[in-house]
Amino acid sequence: MLGLAKRVGAKNLLTSTSEVYGDPLVHPQTESYWGNVNPIEIRIARIFNTYGPRMNIDDGRVVSNFIAQALRFVTKAFKVCFANISAAITELLAAPAALTVQKQGTQTRNFCYVSDMETRPINIGNPGEFTMVELAETLIKLDVEIKMVENTPDDPRQRKPDISKAKEVLGWEPKVKLREGLPLMEEDFCLRLGVLEK
Repeated sequence: MLGLAKRVGAKNLLTSTSEVYGDPLVHPQTESYWGNVNPIEIRIARIFNTYGPRMNIDDGRVVSNFIAQALRFVTKAFKVCFANISAAITELLAAPAALTVQKQGTQTRNFCYVSDMETRPINIGNPGEFTMVELAETLIKLDVEIKMVENTPDDPRQRKPDISKAKEVLGWEPKVKLREGLPLMEEDFCLRLGVLEK
Protein backbone atom coordinates (compact mmCIF):
# COMPACT_ATOMS: atom_id res chain seq x y z
CA MET A 1 0.00 0.00 0.00
CA LEU A 2 2.84 2.40 0.82
CA GLY A 3 4.46 1.72 -2.57
CA LEU A 4 1.18 2.36 -4.39
CA ALA A 5 0.59 5.56 -2.41
CA LYS A 6 4.10 6.78 -3.28
CA ARG A 7 3.73 5.86 -6.95
CA VAL A 8 0.41 7.69 -7.43
CA GLY A 9 1.15 10.53 -5.00
CA ALA A 10 -1.67 9.56 -2.63
CA LYS A 11 -1.79 10.01 1.12
CA ASN A 12 -1.88 6.85 3.19
CA LEU A 13 -3.60 6.68 6.58
CA LEU A 14 -3.06 3.76 8.90
CA THR A 15 -5.76 3.47 11.54
CA SER A 16 -5.50 1.43 14.69
CA THR A 17 -8.30 0.26 16.93
CA SER A 18 -8.27 1.04 20.63
CA GLU A 19 -8.12 -2.73 21.22
CA VAL A 20 -4.31 -2.49 21.00
CA TYR A 21 -4.34 -1.11 24.54
CA GLY A 22 -5.53 -4.47 25.86
CA ASP A 23 -6.74 -4.06 29.44
CA PRO A 24 -5.23 -0.60 30.01
CA LEU A 25 -3.32 0.40 33.13
CA VAL A 26 -3.95 4.10 32.41
CA HIS A 27 -7.49 5.53 32.35
CA PRO A 28 -8.45 7.42 30.27
CA GLN A 29 -5.95 6.50 27.54
CA THR A 30 -3.88 9.36 26.06
CA GLU A 31 -1.95 9.28 22.79
CA SER A 32 1.30 8.96 24.77
CA TYR A 33 0.13 5.77 26.53
CA TRP A 34 1.53 2.77 24.68
CA GLY A 35 -0.29 -0.02 26.51
CA ASN A 36 0.42 -3.18 24.54
CA VAL A 37 1.45 -1.24 21.43
CA ASN A 38 4.83 -1.88 19.83
CA PRO A 39 6.64 1.50 20.01
CA ILE A 40 7.40 2.11 16.31
CA GLU A 41 7.49 5.75 15.17
CA ILE A 42 4.45 6.05 12.89
CA ARG A 43 1.38 8.26 12.73
CA ILE A 44 -1.84 6.53 13.76
CA ALA A 45 -5.46 7.59 14.16
CA ARG A 46 -6.63 5.32 16.97
CA ILE A 47 -10.36 4.71 16.53
CA PHE A 48 -12.48 4.05 19.62
CA ASN A 49 -15.74 2.04 19.38
CA THR A 50 -17.45 3.65 16.41
CA TYR A 51 -21.03 2.63 15.58
CA GLY A 52 -23.68 3.51 13.04
CA PRO A 53 -25.48 2.51 9.86
CA ARG A 54 -23.88 0.13 7.33
CA MET A 55 -21.85 -1.72 9.97
CA ASN A 56 -21.55 -5.45 9.51
CA ILE A 57 -24.53 -6.88 11.40
CA ASP A 58 -22.51 -9.84 12.70
CA ASP A 59 -19.17 -8.10 13.30
CA GLY A 60 -19.03 -9.11 16.97
CA ARG A 61 -19.04 -5.56 18.31
CA VAL A 62 -21.30 -4.94 21.28
CA VAL A 63 -23.67 -2.37 19.72
CA SER A 64 -24.13 -4.50 16.57
CA ASN A 65 -24.61 -7.62 18.68
CA PHE A 66 -27.25 -6.08 20.95
CA ILE A 67 -29.29 -4.51 18.14
CA ALA A 68 -29.10 -7.65 15.96
CA GLN A 69 -30.05 -9.95 18.88
CA ALA A 70 -33.06 -7.81 19.73
CA LEU A 71 -34.23 -7.37 16.14
CA ARG A 72 -33.83 -11.03 15.27
CA PHE A 73 -36.11 -11.87 18.18
CA VAL A 74 -38.67 -9.32 16.98
CA THR A 75 -38.50 -10.75 13.43
CA LYS A 76 -38.92 -14.32 14.70
CA ALA A 77 -41.84 -13.30 16.91
CA PHE A 78 -43.51 -11.46 14.03
CA LYS A 79 -43.18 -14.42 11.64
CA VAL A 80 -44.34 -16.96 14.23
CA CYS A 81 -47.33 -14.85 15.25
CA PHE A 82 -48.77 -14.95 11.77
CA ALA A 83 -48.24 -18.71 11.42
CA ASN A 84 -50.02 -19.79 14.60
CA ILE A 85 -51.02 -17.38 17.36
CA SER A 86 -51.24 -19.88 20.25
CA ALA A 87 -48.00 -21.62 19.23
CA ALA A 88 -46.34 -18.20 18.95
CA ILE A 89 -47.30 -17.21 22.48
CA THR A 90 -46.05 -20.54 23.84
CA GLU A 91 -42.76 -20.24 21.96
CA LEU A 92 -42.16 -16.62 22.97
CA LEU A 93 -42.85 -17.33 26.63
CA ALA A 94 -40.57 -20.37 26.57
CA ALA A 95 -37.59 -18.63 24.93
CA PRO A 96 -37.52 -14.86 25.53
CA ALA A 97 -34.98 -12.84 23.60
CA ALA A 98 -31.85 -11.88 25.43
CA LEU A 99 -29.03 -9.41 25.01
CA THR A 100 -25.92 -11.32 26.02
CA VAL A 101 -23.84 -9.27 28.45
CA GLN A 102 -20.55 -10.71 29.65
CA LYS A 103 -20.38 -10.92 33.45
CA GLN A 104 -20.44 -8.70 35.47
CA GLY A 105 -21.64 -6.16 32.95
CA THR A 106 -19.63 -3.39 34.59
CA GLN A 107 -16.97 -3.21 31.85
CA THR A 108 -17.08 0.22 30.23
CA ARG A 109 -16.79 1.37 26.63
CA ASN A 110 -17.31 4.64 24.82
CA PHE A 111 -19.51 4.86 21.73
CA CYS A 112 -18.80 7.39 18.98
CA TYR A 113 -21.37 7.74 16.20
CA VAL A 114 -19.81 7.33 12.75
CA SER A 115 -20.55 10.91 11.58
CA ASP A 116 -18.44 12.20 14.48
CA MET A 117 -15.53 10.00 13.41
CA GLU A 118 -13.10 11.91 11.26
CA THR A 119 -9.61 10.99 10.19
CA ARG A 120 -7.28 12.65 12.67
CA PRO A 121 -3.77 11.80 13.82
CA ILE A 122 -4.91 11.73 17.44
CA ASN A 123 -7.40 9.94 19.68
CA ILE A 124 -10.83 10.09 18.08
CA GLY A 125 -13.79 8.77 20.02
CA ASN A 126 -16.51 9.71 22.43
CA PRO A 127 -15.29 9.91 26.04
CA GLY A 128 -18.80 9.24 27.39
CA GLU A 129 -18.37 5.96 29.27
CA PHE A 130 -21.09 3.32 29.62
CA THR A 131 -21.14 -0.11 31.23
CA MET A 132 -22.33 -2.97 29.05
CA VAL A 133 -25.43 -3.23 31.26
CA GLU A 134 -26.17 0.48 30.68
CA LEU A 135 -25.89 -0.07 26.91
CA ALA A 136 -28.15 -3.12 27.08
CA GLU A 137 -30.69 -1.21 29.19
CA THR A 138 -30.69 1.59 26.60
CA LEU A 139 -31.76 -1.00 24.02
CA ILE A 140 -34.28 -2.73 26.31
CA LYS A 141 -37.09 -0.83 24.56
CA LEU A 142 -36.85 -3.60 21.96
CA ASP A 143 -38.58 -5.86 24.54
CA VAL A 144 -35.73 -8.24 25.21
CA GLU A 145 -34.20 -9.39 28.47
CA ILE A 146 -30.57 -9.17 29.54
CA LYS A 147 -28.77 -12.49 29.95
CA MET A 148 -25.36 -12.61 31.64
CA VAL A 149 -22.81 -14.94 30.01
CA GLU A 150 -19.26 -15.87 30.99
CA ASN A 151 -16.63 -13.26 30.24
CA THR A 152 -13.94 -13.88 27.63
CA PRO A 153 -10.40 -13.87 29.07
CA ASP A 154 -9.27 -10.91 26.94
CA ASP A 155 -12.25 -8.60 27.55
CA PRO A 156 -10.85 -5.26 28.80
CA ARG A 157 -12.42 -3.89 31.99
CA GLN A 158 -12.50 -0.30 30.77
CA ARG A 159 -11.90 1.80 27.69
CA LYS A 160 -12.06 5.57 27.32
CA PRO A 161 -10.18 7.93 25.01
CA ASP A 162 -8.61 11.13 26.28
CA ILE A 163 -9.65 13.54 23.50
CA SER A 164 -8.18 16.70 25.04
CA LYS A 165 -5.60 16.86 22.23
CA ALA A 166 -8.36 16.68 19.60
CA LYS A 167 -10.20 19.53 21.33
CA GLU A 168 -7.08 21.66 21.74
CA VAL A 169 -5.40 21.16 18.37
CA LEU A 170 -8.38 20.57 16.09
CA GLY A 171 -11.30 22.09 17.96
CA TRP A 172 -12.98 18.70 17.48
CA GLU A 173 -15.29 16.75 19.73
CA PRO A 174 -18.14 14.29 19.06
CA LYS A 175 -21.63 15.69 18.56
CA VAL A 176 -23.94 12.66 18.50
CA LYS A 177 -24.91 11.25 21.90
CA LEU A 178 -25.37 7.49 22.29
CA ARG A 179 -29.15 7.80 22.77
CA GLU A 180 -29.35 9.84 19.53
CA GLY A 181 -27.15 7.57 17.42
CA LEU A 182 -28.56 4.19 18.46
CA PRO A 183 -32.00 4.74 16.85
CA LEU A 184 -30.29 5.67 13.57
CA MET A 185 -28.27 2.45 13.64
CA GLU A 186 -31.34 0.44 14.66
CA GLU A 187 -33.29 1.90 11.71
CA ASP A 188 -30.50 0.88 9.33
CA PHE A 189 -30.37 -2.67 10.77
CA CYS A 190 -34.20 -2.93 10.52
CA LEU A 191 -34.03 -2.09 6.82
CA ARG A 192 -31.24 -4.60 6.15
CA LEU A 193 -32.80 -7.38 8.24
CA GLY A 194 -36.28 -6.78 6.83
CA VAL A 195 -37.76 -6.02 10.25
CA LEU A 196 -40.77 -3.75 10.63
CA GLU A 197 -40.08 -1.09 13.25
CA LYS A 198 -42.31 -1.03 16.33
